[in-house]
Order: sequence, then structure tokens, then C-alpha cells
Amino acid sequence: MKNVNVGAFLHLKNKLPLLDARSPSEYHAGHIPGAVCFPLFEDQERAEIGTRFKNIGQKAAIRAGLDFVGPKLSGFVEKAEAMGSHKLLMHCWRGGMRSQSLAWLLELYGFELIVLEGGYKAYRNALLDYFEKPPELKILAGTTGSMKTALLREMKRLGEQVVDLEDLANHQGSSFGNQLSTGQPSTEQFQNDLFEAFLQLKQNQPVWLEDESFSIGKVHLVEPLYRKMQQAPHYHLVLPKEKRIEVLVKDYGGLPKANLIQATQNISKKLGKTFTEEAIAHIKAGALDKAAGIILSYYDRAYDKSLQKKSKQIVGEFVFNGDDIENTARLLINHP
Repeated sequence: MKNVNVGAFLHLKNKLPLLDARSPSEYHAGHIPGAVCFPLFEDQERAEIGTRFKNIGQKAAIRAGLDFVGPKLSGFVEKAEAMGSHKLLMHCWRGGMRSQSLAWLLELYGFELIVLEGGYKAYRNALLDYFEKPPELKILAGTTGSMKTALLREMKRLGEQVVDLEDLANHQGSSFGNQLSTGQPSTEQFQNDLFEAFLQLKQNQPVWLEDESFSIGKVHLVEPLYRKMQQAPHYHLVLPKEKRIEVLVKDYGGLPKANLIQATQNISKKLGKTFTEEAIAHIKAGALDKAAGIILSYYDRAYDKSLQKKSKQIVGEFVFNGDDIENTARLLINHP
């Protein structure tokens, strides 16, 4: 059995099967991307062991653990064999008894185990440390409907490093974006996936991100990364309102009217009673362009207020009519 630090572990994790020895609920709350759920104890078993440890003591807890594990020993070996490698990576919460016990068993059978020192907790600490000093960031800003996502994809096609935050969050960052979401990961998993996306990039070259709030739907950005984003240069994309309305109708017009009405009601306190009623009336009548125009009044006010706070970070405005996306992408890329 070999214990390695988190840096060496991350270097190996894309080359070898990675087994997560924590309970299923721990795994589903957040796991290292690519890890396989390989629990020493099921959730109920772990709870029982914890109760015995608290009420009776360590030895009683260990005996309970042995009772739970005994009948499953051959199953662990069989599941490990299905990984198709004699060398395996493993971790638990803090690199303690669960991973060490499973590693001992599998090595007894003939596997070679590499265990993460400090476990998943060390991985999460490494994530936070990384985002304290991420690669250089460049932020694409613009009002709702400015085709920021489309431009970022074009910039990626042209060779730029881009991380799509909304794609990782499975949410387009608004009440209406929530209607298109098929379900979001946990905040912890979103952050792990974000860390993974950054690790795949060249660390000495800039990374483009879309300007986002701290929360994207129900998930939250890593706090150090969000801070760095606020301090990074912002490239302000300006698209005519008529074109933005066209974009929004195209993006959301296929949703059922009930969903559009619900999304409008979700922002009614900020939109105001009169505007909310007018927008809903237009949705019911099928005049989605008119509804979008009213709703943009709220989003534009919020955006303008946010932009004013970051005026010093804006390095330039890029007027875009929505047609020549490649040329605009190149302008952004080549801007000093």
C-alpha cells in the first residue's frame, strides 16, 4: 500500500480506476470526478457504527464494523476485479480506517493500492487552495440575451481556454434558465467539476468565463474564484435590445406557457405588480417578444447596477449585432 499526497493523486487519477470508500450518501453529496462509489459501509451501517462509538466506545464500534463487513469481503474483491486493473486508487473521508481497511483486503488478494493521504477532505482543501491562485481570468460581461455563451463557444473553437460555468451548473442563471434545467448537481459536486475543468487546462494561459453571480441557480461558485472573477478584466458585450429579445424568444419560446408564467411570477417582487401582469398577459396572448421586452427591464436594471460596481474592471465595450460571431470573438481574443 502506498500513501500519496493530493498532488500526486490528482496526477494519477486519470490513469487508474479511483475507488471512493465513503458511504453512498457521502459520495452523492460530492465526489472526485471519475470516482466509483465503493463503500465499505452503507449509510445505515455507518450510522449504526457511529452510534455505537458514541454510546459504547471504539471497540464496540469496530466489532460492529467487522460484523457488517465480514459477509461482503468476497464482493469487494469481485467489484475491484471488474475495474480491469491490478493497480487502484482509493480514498475515504480523511484517509483513515475505511480506505486503509479496504486497501489491506485488496492488497491481500493481489491488487496494488495507492491511497490519498488526508482523503477527500485533503482534496477539498486542495480545491480551495487552487482557486486562491487560479490561472489568469478574463470575464465576458453583457446584459441578458447578449449571446455571451455563444461567443464563448466560438472563442473555444478558435483555441481559447473557456470554462462554461452554466453548463457545469446545468442552469442558465435566471428564473427562466431554471425552467430549462433538467436538475442541478449539489454545490459541492459543481465545485468539484469546476476544479476538474480547470485542471484540464494549461495553467500558464488565460481562462475565459462568463460574468456570473455567486449563485447559479441553486449552486454556488467557489468563494475564492468568485472573488478573483470580480477583480479580473471584464469585456463588455453590447447587443441591441431588439436582437436580445429575438435571442431570448428563440431560447425560451419553446417552453410551455405555464413555465414562462411561473418564471415571470418568480421575479414578480422585483419586476413589480403592473409589469408582471402585463408580461403574463403577453405570454398568454403569444406575444413573447413584448413579454421579453418588459422582463428585460428588470434584468437590465440589475445588470447596470452590478456593472457600475465593476466599472474599473471594464477594459472595453464590444458592440455586436449578433451576426458576425467569429469576427467579434476574434476582436475579444485579440484585445489587449
